[in-house]
Amino acid sequence: MNDLAELPPGLLQGNEKLVKVTEPAAHKISQLIQREGSGEFLRIRITGGGCNGLSYKMKFVDAGKSGDIMVLSEGARLLVDSKTALYLRGTTLEFSDKLVGGGFKFSNPNAKASCSCGESFNL
Repeated sequence: MNDLAELPPGLLQGNEKLVKVTEPAAHKISQLIQREGSGEFLRIRITGGGCNGLSYKMKFVDAGKSGDIMVLSEGARLLVDSKTALYLRGTTLEFSDKLVGGGFKFSNPNAKASCSCGESFNL
């Protein structure tokens, strides 16, 4: 499956207006999928918790759930549930390999405040 024309049954089509992945983040996602050997989609969720009230969660999964929104960005296939989509709109997922402050980071225009680690925020 290389594009959204082959959208799996039950999934909704999304686009980069929901969430965009930078090229370095897409490259790292691809590396991790190959290394882990399981899960061809990156599921992004927002849950309660973290130092600012809401927290980003990511994990690789083999398939989406009915009603999930699939976004193809820079070759990365992302899955987002409808509740998470409300908080993510316009977000960019970035990656840096810097020793200090490196890793995945979410740039979310909806967040009123976020912690320095980029893993939690509030609205």
